[in-house]
Amino acid sequence: MKLTIIGCSGSFAGPDSPASSYLVQAEQNGRTWSIVLDLGNGALGPLQRHLDLADLDAVFISHLHPDHCVDVCGLYVTRKYRPGGPVEGQLPIHAPRDAEQRFALMYHGLEHATMTHEFRFDELADAQVTKVGPLVVTAYRVNHPVEAYGFRVEADGAVLAYTGDTDACPNLRPLMTGADLVLADSAFVDGRDDTTGIHLSGSRAAQAAVDAGGVGRLLLTHIPAWNDPEVCRAQAAAVWSGPLDVAVAGRSYDI
Repeated sequence: MKLTIIGCSGSFAGPDSPASSYLVQAEQNGRTWSIVLDLGNGALGPLQRHLDLADLDAVFISHLHPDHCVDVCGLYVTRKYRPGGPVEGQLPIHAPRDAEQRFALMYHGLEHATMTHEFRFDELADAQVTKVGPLVVTAYRVNHPVEAYGFRVEADGAVLAYTGDTDACPNLRPLMTGADLVLADSAFVDGRDDTTGIHLSGSRAAQAAVDAGGVGRLLLTHIPAWNDPEVCRAQAAAVWSGPLDVAVAGRSYDI
């Protein structure tokens, strides 16, 4: 399984990265299967450096804040108005409830009022398992002000855990336990951000990984442009002694 960081800036696109989007790929019988976890502001552009958008097999949206989903509107354009003709079939979009209506509202003036000719919207639920070729994706409800999910992705014995946006919560344990790589929200800074129920800090992400057990590597992400990534790293390193890094747009990891 291969993870490519398309965008990792928290809450809004930064000068060096789009907002949240992560490409996950795996091979099976000579075919590459490709899914994206979130498609936030600005992500659709650099995603095209890594694959033809018509080759996407599914999109998983953790929650309906714009920095995680708004570029679905651009993806709709690429499928409907491609000069050679529309892309055949419906691309599965796995997202929280009401996603179809929310995207139609964001794309003001939508001719037929929906995107159902281009997309098939599948509503997420806690502990729901979805198979996309060799990729097995389990959604876990997490702790954010809106309906939000983390995703555990498994293929050929490799495990990636992506928290989405969350504060500490019980579901981080089954999400993270035994994961080879945990991609963890680290938007908050200890000593500055005291509001609960929104985001993890570096130290809280690290503690969640320690509590889950069996985590191979911790990758901190969703860091807003106004934060110093090294502060986030240092706060995590005070708790986590294993391999640790900060996500960088364009970087890939073999899992």
